[in-house]
Amino acid sequence: MPPLREVLYISLLATDQSTTVVGQIATLARARNLRDGITGLLVFDGMRFCQHFEGPPGAVQALLARLEADPRHMALRVLYDGALAQRRYQRFEMGLAEVEDHEDLVDVDALEGRAALEYFIALRSRFDISG
Repeated sequence: MPPLREVLYISLLATDQSTTVVGQIATLARARNLRDGITGLLVFDGMRFCQHFEGPPGAVQALLARLEADPRHMALRVLYDGALAQRRYQRFEMGLAEVEDHEDLVDVDALEGRAALEYFIALRSRFDISG
C-alpha cells in the first residue's frame, strides 16, 4: 500500500461569504475527493472551518494548495501535516459536520501538531456527520 499523508487545518470564513457556502463546498469537494482518493471531515461552526483530510501525498498537496488559494476562507493555518500508515476515514469522501458549539474549534485552534490532531480525532464522535 502506498504511503498516505494527512493534514489538519483551521481557517475563518471570509467576511464577504455567507454561511450557505459550506454546503456548496462540501458538494463540490465530494466528487473531486472521490476521484483523487481523498477522505476526511470538514467541521464548520458558523465562523471557523476545521478540516482533517488524508490521501495520496500528491493529491493531499494539490488539495492543500487549492485550499490556500480559496477566497471563501482566510487565515488558514495548518495545525498538523504528516505521514499516515492507514486511513482514519473509510466511509466517505468528505464528511461535513456543522456545529453550534464554537468552543470545540476554539480549543482545536489553541493547539498545534500532534496535540491538535489527537484533540480533533477525540471530538469526532460528538459531531453529527453527513457524508
